[in-house]
Amino acid sequence: MHDGTRVMAGECTTVFEGSSEREQRGDVLVVVKPDNTVLVHDAGGYQPVAWLTRAESVAVEDGTVTARDGEQFLRVVAHEEHGSARFPASEAGVPVGDCRDCPGTLVRAGGDVACTGCGERYGLPTDATVTGGRCGDCGLPTMRVERGAVIGCCIDRDCESLDDRVKSLFDREWDCKHCGGDLRLLRRGGLIAGCENYPDCDTGYAVPSGVVADRCACGLPTFETSGGRRCLDSGCDERG
Repeated sequence: MHDGTRVMAGECTTVFEGSSEREQRGDVLVVVKPDNTVLVHDAGGYQPVAWLTRAESVAVEDGTVTARDGEQFLRVVAHEEHGSARFPASEAGVPVGDCRDCPGTLVRAGGDVACTGCGERYGLPTDATVTGGRCGDCGLPTMRVERGAVIGCCIDRDCESLDDRVKSLFDREWDCKHCGGDLRLLRRGGLIAGCENYPDCDTGYAVPSGVVADRCACGLPTFETSGGRRCLDSGCDERG
């Protein structure tokens, strides 16, 4: 990765070697993105006439762009360079607020919240909704997540822990249906309800996205989720 997007416009020869081989000449615009994707656009259509996605290496020097990815090779040579420049680049997304560390804008991009200026990033659960609220402690946007209950908290987990909020509501609230021990709320990749008697009892359930609606015939809670009502135990055969 490198900083910014590089562009070059000129009357160029483009050579591509790999799954197919071709040589083209004309006035084109070459775009080299921060993730080493190289795009060569001519005057027609929306699809590049040549490209290499996330190349292993890219070099831009003296009117020549060279990119290589395994056995694929792309070279663009400007016979007459009309202009070249480097510009700032960031992810684009739905604006959700102002960055607290720089004049940039916070946007929802790639499932997370990222700053268009300094690049600060806040990882969000996949089902999180960024609300119009602001954290009372740090001023960042808040998010809405369903983990047994509807929980609103700061997008910065260092400021306010979603796990701590869920634990305060449901830690030791449910009993293991195999040994009767308390189910503890733990982070093991995802959030799980695991038996306190581990390793003697290895019962554990992934906590789904949804709110507790009732109690299953097996004794565990049922959740109202986007896919319908289900038991905490996704393999439960009980009904009612």
